This record gives sequence, structure tokens and C-alpha cells, in this order.
Amino acid sequence: MSLRSTLYVMLAAALVAVTFVVARPAMSAAAPVRIMPLGDSITAGPGCWRAKLWQRLQTSGYTNVDFVGGVSDGGGCNPGYAYDFDHEGHGGYSATGIADNNQLPSWLSAARPDVVLMHLGTNDMWGGYIPLATKLAAFTKLVGQMRANNPAVKVVVAQIIPMSAGACATCPADVVALNAAIPGWAAGLTTAQSPVVVADLWTGFDAVADTGDGVHPNDAGFTKMANAWFPVLTRVLDGGVQPTASTSPSRSASPSTSPSRSASASPSNSGRCAATYRVISQWGGNFQGEVAVQNTSATASTGWTATFTFTGGQQVSQAWNTTVSQSGATVTARNVTYNGVLAPGGSTSFGFLASWNSTTNPVPAVTCTL
Repeated sequence: MSLRSTLYVMLAAALVAVTFVVARPAMSAAAPVRIMPLGDSITAGPGCWRAKLWQRLQTSGYTNVDFVGGVSDGGGCNPGYAYDFDHEGHGGYSATGIADNNQLPSWLSAARPDVVLMHLGTNDMWGGYIPLATKLAAFTKLVGQMRANNPAVKVVVAQIIPMSAGACATCPADVVALNAAIPGWAAGLTTAQSPVVVADLWTGFDAVADTGDGVHPNDAGFTKMANAWFPVLTRVLDGGVQPTASTSPSRSASPSTSPSRSASASPSNSGRCAATYRVISQWGGNFQGEVAVQNTSATASTGWTATFTFTGGQQVSQAWNTTVSQSGATVTARNVTYNGVLAPGGSTSFGFLASWNSTTNPVPAVTCTL
């Protein structure tokens, strides 16, 4: 073999070795976690909580993440640092509309998320005509579509930021009702493979000071949103997903009357079921109540009914995690699709908003049957 041929062989071998050494890390590196921010204009335009959250993830060592979605903000937040522009925020979209029109599956197919950050529901509040149960049913359908795309998807659902009465008279109370229902709904839907985790973006957010119009966040509001997302998302990224405690936002930050903590438990159906009632908070002519139902039998339930009779003229205006009817003073509450099955010893709760006379708010006895 000539000297020139020998040099060509040696050079080719060296190039193969170099190529192997360079390519190997890329082949073995873990794929980035694909995170889809899903929402309406609060996420989309400009949705700068995404830039702030991205920056905090990067500076905290969570660098192997990729924000995904079919929309790009093109760097419109101009925060002074680089961030990932991709998201699935759509201005004016509602949770019920996205669910009814089956818009989510195509977005999911394109983005292939491992984690979804969902802040939806604001556009379902306008006018107060969409029942709470319909909103929750839309949430349930959307989670089902996420799981159809990826059975192991992790879903982080926001208790959404408040809306001011100046922007929409009926919206503040409806936001409270949705947010109060979300933890119980999430607990009923979560699985070990595909947890549904709650992020509280409501607490500490001022609908006037932290927005420009009573709905859309200003820079201070976006910072609060990012700070509320961060600990929940990092817990998911670390694999330490834990159930979120059931919390019920108070309708007023300054209730005029101190909350009553009285409760009454009353077993029924030969000891097979027990229920307790408590007032969470009360203000002006309204209050927020909660009823807990427990299966005290030896077999799982397929459904439950709780009944109580007011003695002070109270009237229920809306409820969550239940279907409620009131005839005169008697209130009958039944399970919804996701919380009727209770294992022996298992329990669930539902909440409601009601009026009272601002003088006395007696605690009624509650009975329940399975």
C-alpha cells in the first residue's frame, strides 16, 4: 500500500472515531420534558407569566424543558432575557368551547406534551349563564383527551386568577365557585400514571392591583402567576407529585362576620353513611358552606344523597361537586359522575354558596344515604 493510501485510511478511521465521540452524547441525552401552557388570552397575549416561569426554571436548574404548542408569542414579552415562545393559548377561547368543538386533540397531536399547565375558565364566566357542572364536565373531557394522546400525561390545573366586579358583576363569585370545586374534581380524576395536580393562582392575586382591566394581568400579576406555578410544576418535574389539599377560596377577603366552624354529623341508613356540615365563611347576606359525606359501610358505594333542612330562611344559589335542588327549606344534594364511588371508609365533600339573614345562620342536621 502506498504512503498516500495509508494516510487516507488513517484519516478515515480518525473521522469515524471523532464522529462517534461527538454523536454519542446526543444519542444518550434525555429528551426535554415537553410542557404545554394551555389557556386563553391570559396565557396567549402576551401571557408573560410563561416567560417569567421559563426564566425561573432555567435559573433553578430545570434546563431540560421545552415549552410546546402551536402558537408563538414571538418574544413579545421583551423581558430582557431569552425564553421559549411556544404555547397553546388562544384569546377568547373558553373551556366549554374547546371541549364542545373538540379543538384540543389536534393541538395535542402536534405538541405531544408530557405536562400540561391549564389555566382555563375565565371566558366561561361572562354573563354567568354556564352552570358550574358544565364547566367541570368540560374540564373532565379535556383531561380525557390529554390522556388519549399520552396516557402518562401530567396535568396541572389552575385555580384561576380572580376577575373584578368592575369587569363583570357576576364573575367574582363564579370564579370562587369554580376554584372551590377544582380540588375535589381533581382528586376524583387523578391517577398514579396521570396525576391531576392543582396550582392555586387565586390566593394573593388582586383583581384590581394585579390586572390592567380587572381580567388580564399586568407585570405584577404575571410575576405572581409564575411564582404560583413554579413550586407545583417543579414537584411534578421532580416526580414527587402529591395530592393538593382541598381548599375553598373565600368569596370575600374581608368577610363582615367571622366564619362559623360549627358542624353536625348524622349517620343514616343503618350506620352506612355519615355526613357533616360546616360554614366556611359568611359575609353580608351570603355564606359559603361545605358538607362532607363518608361511607361507613363495608362495601363501596355507587352513589350518595345528602339532605338537610334550613331553619333560618337560607337559600342555596350555586353548588359544586354535587347536583343540588332546594324545595322550600329542604336541600337535597346528590353525587356527580366523578365522586359517587366511595370505598369503605372513603369520603368526599361538596360546597355551596347561599344567602342568609345576616343575623343567625343555624347549622342544620344532615342525613345521607348510599
